[in-house]
Amino acid sequence: MSEVNTLLVGRNRLFLEGLKSLLRGSSFNVCSELTSVSALGEVTDAADLELILIELRGEVSRLVDDLRQLQNELPNTPIVVLTDERDPRTLAACLNAGADAFLLKDISLEALIHSLKLAMMGQKVMPTDLATALINGAVGVAPVGDKRIEEYGLSDREQEILRCLVYGDANKVIANRLDITEATVKVHMKSLLRKIKAGNRTQAAIWALNHGMAPGLPFGGGAEPMFPAASGAPALSQLTG
Repeated sequence: MSEVNTLLVGRNRLFLEGLKSLLRGSSFNVCSELTSVSALGEVTDAADLELILIELRGEVSRLVDDLRQLQNELPNTPIVVLTDERDPRTLAACLNAGADAFLLKDISLEALIHSLKLAMMGQKVMPTDLATALINGAVGVAPVGDKRIEEYGLSDREQEILRCLVYGDANKVIANRLDITEATVKVHMKSLLRKIKAGNRTQAAIWALNHGMAPGLPFGGGAEPMFPAASGAPALSQLTG
C-alpha cells in the first residue's frame, strides 16, 4: 500500500502523540492532528486526506456530531473510531453517523494496521462481540434517511437474502434456508449489491442494519458474524494509562 495521508483527531494530546509514534514507519503518514473537528478548516491539505482516525472520549452524542460533520465535509474519506467503549449501542450510533471502522484501544499495533488497511479497502471493521450483539438483535439500529428499503427496488427474494447476510450466513447456508441453489443465490446477491451500491456482503449486512433490517426471520442465529475482528494484544490502551 502506498503512503496514506492520515488525520488524527482527539482531545488527549498524549494519546495523539503516542498513536503518531506507533504509526511512524507504517504506510499511514500522519500529516495533521486536531483536538477538535471544529478546527478542520485549519487543515490546509484537507482535500488530500485519505483516512481519519478519531478518538472517542466523553459524550457519544458529541462524537456523532463530529462524525456527521466529517462525513459531510470529507464524504469520500474513511473514518475510524478509536475507543474504550464496548457498548453495542455506541457502535450502532457511530455506524449510523458514518464511521467505517470501530476499534477498541486494547487492539495490538499489528491488528490496528491490518484494520486500517481493511477500512481503506471499503471494509467495515469492528470487534466481533459487538458485531454479534447487533446481528443477534441485542440492540436496534435506527433507519438512516427517509428512503424506505422497499424504494431501492429489491425483490422479495433479494430482501430475504439480505436478511440472511445480517445473520452472517454463507451462500450454502442461504441456499439451504431458502431452498434454492447456490448459483441462484449468487445471481440475487450480485443484483442486490448493485441496487444498494455495496461492494461486498459485509457492506450489504451493515447497510441492512443501518436501514432498520434487524434479524427477524425464524432462522435461528447460530452463524458466526462475518465482520473482521478487531482484537489483539494491548497497545493503544497503554498510551493514555
